[in-house]
Order: sequence, then structure tokens, then C-alpha cells
Amino acid sequence: MTAIASSPSLADNPSCSDWIDLSRDAVVVLKTGKVEIGQGITTALVQIAADELDVAPESIELISGHTALGPLEAGTSSSLSIETGGRAVRLAASAVRAIVLAEAAKLLQAPPESLAVEQGRIIVSGRETDLTYWSLAPSIDLEAQVLDHARPKEPAERRLVGTSMPRIDLKAKAAGAGFIHDIELPGMLHGRVLDPPASGRRLEAFDEAALKTAFPSVQVVRDGSFVGVIAEREELAVRAIERARRLATWSEGFQVPALMREAIAADSAEPEIVVEKGDVTAAEGRTITTEIERPYIAHASIAPSCAIATWRDDTLEIRSHSQAVHDMRAPLAKALGIDAGNVVVIHAAGAGTYGHSGQDDVAYEAALLARTVPRRPVRVLWSRAADFSLAPLGPGAIVRAEAKVDAGGRIAALTIQSQSQAHVSRPGRGGTINLVAAERLAVPMEKGSPPDVPLARGGGADRNAMPLYAIPNVHVSKRILRDLPYRSSALRALGGYANIFAIETLMDDIAASVGADPVAFRLDHLDDARARAVITKAAEMAGWPGPTVQGEALGIGFNQYKNRSAYCAVVARVVCDERVRLTHAWAAVDAGEAINPDGIINQIEGGIIQSASWTLKERVNFDGDAVTTRDWEAYPILSFSETPEIKVSLIVRPELPGLGVGETATGPTAAAIGNAVHRALGIRVRTLPITRDAILAASI
Repeated sequence: MTAIASSPSLADNPSCSDWIDLSRDAVVVLKTGKVEIGQGITTALVQIAADELDVAPESIELISGHTALGPLEAGTSSSLSIETGGRAVRLAASAVRAIVLAEAAKLLQAPPESLAVEQGRIIVSGRETDLTYWSLAPSIDLEAQVLDHARPKEPAERRLVGTSMPRIDLKAKAAGAGFIHDIELPGMLHGRVLDPPASGRRLEAFDEAALKTAFPSVQVVRDGSFVGVIAEREELAVRAIERARRLATWSEGFQVPALMREAIAADSAEPEIVVEKGDVTAAEGRTITTEIERPYIAHASIAPSCAIATWRDDTLEIRSHSQAVHDMRAPLAKALGIDAGNVVVIHAAGAGTYGHSGQDDVAYEAALLARTVPRRPVRVLWSRAADFSLAPLGPGAIVRAEAKVDAGGRIAALTIQSQSQAHVSRPGRGGTINLVAAERLAVPMEKGSPPDVPLARGGGADRNAMPLYAIPNVHVSKRILRDLPYRSSALRALGGYANIFAIETLMDDIAASVGADPVAFRLDHLDDARARAVITKAAEMAGWPGPTVQGEALGIGFNQYKNRSAYCAVVARVVCDERVRLTHAWAAVDAGEAINPDGIINQIEGGIIQSASWTLKERVNFDGDAVTTRDWEAYPILSFSETPEIKVSLIVRPELPGLGVGETATGPTAAAIGNAVHRALGIRVRTLPITRDAILAASI
């Protein structure tokens, strides 16, 4: 039997009962702390459990992201849901099956190896019995420890895992009832909050009396510079908050250098050494450098942040599309002055969730308003302008990479430094509150300065800064900027997007300098057979190196996400005329065991499209400390008509553990586009996004 590896999710949830409930006839209740954010994870978890339990997926009822009913798990992030949550579900389901069969063997006086399960019914030597999971449930102890009984099936025994089962979440969404924005609770009120021009600004004057006179049926809630309204009807709350904006005067903001490069250079942060391998200073060879600049980017979710809060005595219930429902409880409780045990968070899907955006902030605002109307739910929906200007941004970054290339054309040394704000400022990290409205209270709660994600947890600014290539001498460092006033936090792939763009840009530049084909050059610097396989496959799919046509070319990018999750190589085809157009993308992916192949393909396709949008279009602009990008006109994203033709090939390895795929395509896609533009035009664009203006600037 394959050796049993545990999961971090079992540390806080060691019992079978934390994951499985058999108390309802013919129903398996599966519980998970992981949540559905469009990646198909709930479908994959149901597949895993159904396979291990030998039941139909339709018989499984899923409780996902409910802090009162489900297991305590870390947030749904960093492409870890299958690696940790899926592993825990597999072990727990297999343990329950083993416990049930042991009880059945005792009652039937039959050897355990003669027993089997079909759709929850116990079979002995091929004959049906009247025993089922549910008839045996009262006789078994699901408080038993998972790891004492876990017996996961061998890969060849799995029937559902590895098949493309339809998504279980899409039916409700297609019917207009799958998102938090669609929820209507009995007696629900509608709230809106007065947004400052920038986080950290405070009210200098506000005519509260005039607002109450104009809207006598609207309840006004004020605490210092926090102002909100509650109304029976949503349109009334919207009108009232619009009037409130005209009655408010805010403090002046901070002055920040207009150019991001100047702002980063002026920051007082000192470099931190992340990784040192060998001695880069002793390596000899020609020096080739690249320095790329990524702007601040927004989550740009199709639907703005939303939450519903209800107070019942001292208990607060929050419905939220946060990816970290368990992690929300402590900072919310601290900010509200209650015990964390009195906060229940229930996940509801949001229409576009890629990390830490405004979900936690709007939940806190809903809680502040709802406290004034006990037992009535209050729904707060952010405006589009608020979602752009107040939600945390993906931080801008400058990444400098320098290589020394020896006389034989091999890379002897690589030095890379990433400079950006911290990539995680979720509430509660480092003991901080980090809720934007909490800074506006009469007694403000300071936002604090949480540390960047350590490399042991995947890294933040330094994520994927350590190349997977066989380079004997490597020096990786980062500067985490502390002086800039912008709110930044986790956005899909964190620093991996910019670091991979920089490394893969440099790989192409070095290959060109030594007269090598970019694909062959990469393969020549890789010892990892799985890495070589995805690069080779992607190149084959695209017909590398492609035809020689003026203004058109193929480019390639590669990574293993976090150097320990899924491998991905992307080849992009661009056409450069009045603008850069990504027409085709080919991706090869190795995620080990593929629970739901179609789900993996969907994630890679989504990552390619989002990365293409970042790389070709997206940029947040500022005026001092204020975000001036507040609508779709100022923040264009890739449109349906601009979506490339995408083909994804999976290299499936059912004998190996499943690896996270949700963020692995972002960096390779950006690099592939940048490298394709360089091959098409002979111009290396190092400042993102790759627009017509950026190309003209790079050509000077």
C-alpha cells in the first residue's frame, strides 16, 4: 500500500466527525473549510469523497466555508485546496469507510477483505446485505482519529477521480441564485457607507443634520469619520449616500512621487536576503541584466464587494465571499469588541475573487451598521469606485535580474531582487486589524504593517524568485516597502507573476545573446524531468518556433508555481499591428494526479486570460495617496472579443500527489507574451502593461 501522508488541515480537525456526518439516511454530509471561488474546488472535493466512500456524488451534501458547522482550515488560497484540503478529505473519507467496514465485518462475522461497498451498501463476497453506512452509523464512533483508520485507495482503484465531472456549483449560478449579491433574507435592510477619497483620510466637516432632514426615513450611523446609512430599500440608501458625499469635507492626503520608480527608490526599506546558493560574486562571465516594472493592479471583480450581517444579542452572523472565513473571525471580533466565538461566518460565492480584495472590509462595515438594528440583516454593497479605490491592490513592483554567462553559453550565476509592498495584509496578520473603516472611527484602529509572506509559506514579493533552472550560484533578495500609503495585499500569484516575467525575460535575452533557441536553452538548463516535459509539450503543441511573419511571433514562459506546485509552460502567439493582440495560447501542465481534468483546464484557461489582461491592459493610477482609477473606462480589461484561442494539455500522473494549479499560469503567460513581442518587433518591453505607448517608449 502507498505510504499515507497527512495533511496540515488534519492538525486542527483530527476526527472523522470533523469531516463526515452520516446521521441523515442516504446522505453523506461532507464538511470542508475550503470554498468555491470559481476554481471548481467543491466539485473536486465531492469527487474525492465519493470515490473513497463508494457512493454516488449526488448523495453527498457539501457544507463549505461555515465556521460554525465545518472544519477549521486555512484560507482558500495559494493553490493549496487540493494539496491540503483535498488530501484531508481523502484521508477522512477513507477512514470512515474503513471504520464502517470493520463494524460490518464484526456483525457479519466475515473477513474484512471479503467486504465491499456499492453506493453506500455493504457487499459481502459479491452479495448484497441489508447493512448500509447509515444503518451502521449509530454503532460506529466518528470521533475516531482520521490517521488511525485512513486507508486511501490506490490510484488504480479510483473510479471518479480523474474524470471530468460537471461542476456542482454552476446550476444555481446559471439560475441567478449562486452569488452573495443574489441573497435576499427576510427583513433585510440595505446599507451604504461614505467612502473617503483615499484610505486614511478623515472627515474635517460633515453636515449630518442636513442628511437626516433630506432623508428622514433613513437611519444614519456615525462613529468619527465613519458614516453609513440604512434604508428599507436599496435605491434609497444609494441616494442618501450620494447626498452624504456632497455634505462631506475630507482631510488632505499624502504627497507621493508621481512615478512609481521614483516612489520605490525613495522608500527607506533595506534589502533582505532570501536565498543564497553558491557565490555569485566569484562567478565569472558576461553580465546580462533585465529590470521589469509591474504597475499596481486591481482585483477588478465583475461584481463589487458585498456582505450581509445580522446581530442576535451578542452573536454576529456574517455572510461573506471572503476566501478566509475562519481567519476573519478574530480581527472582526477584535474590531467590534466581542469574543471571536460569537462570530459566525458563512461563505457565499462572489463574482470574481482572486485574493484579498474588499470582502473583509465590507463585512466589517455591514457589522457596524447592523449593530444598530438587532435581528435584522443588513446588506452592504460597495460601489464600483470603492472597489477600485479602497480595496487592497496587487502591489506594483520592480524586479531586477542579473546573470553571468560563461564562455560555454551557460548561466554561471543569477542575482535577483524584488521590490514591492507586502503582498499580504489580511486582517489579523501580524496581530493587525487592517480593516479600512476601522481607521476612520472616532478612536481609530491603526492598520499596522504586517510582514510579507515568508518563503516557507510560498513567499510574497519573493515568490518564484528562486529559479528552477540548474544555476550553480544564486542570490535572491527583496525590499518590502513600508513608506508608501497604498493598500496592498494578496492578488493571484502574488510576487510570482513579476518574478517569473523577469526570469523568463532574462532567459530569452541570454538565449539570444548566445545564439540559442529559447526552448532548447531552457531545456539545457533544467535537470527536472517534469519541467522539461511541460516545456517540450507546449512547444510541440504550438509548432515551435512557428512561421517567420513580420509583426507576428511565438514566445514561451515557464514555471513550477512556488517551486513546489504545478508545472506549467505557456507558448503565446502575438500579432503586433496597431496594438498587441494575443491570438493563441498553448499550455502544458503537470499537476500530478488530476482530480477533475476539466477543472484543471478551466483554471489554466482562466489564469491565461487574466494574466493576458494584466500584461496587455491593466494599470491603477494615483494622485498622491488617492487611487484615481475608479471605473471600467479608466481600467480596461480583456474583452470577450479579445480572448485568445487556448489549448491546454495535461500531463497526468495519477501515481503522484495532486498539485495546486490555480495560479500557475499567470507568470508563464506574461513572460510568453513579452517574449513573443520581443521576437516579433525586436523591442524588449520591460514596463507593463505592454501597450502601444510602452512599445514606443522602449524603442527610443
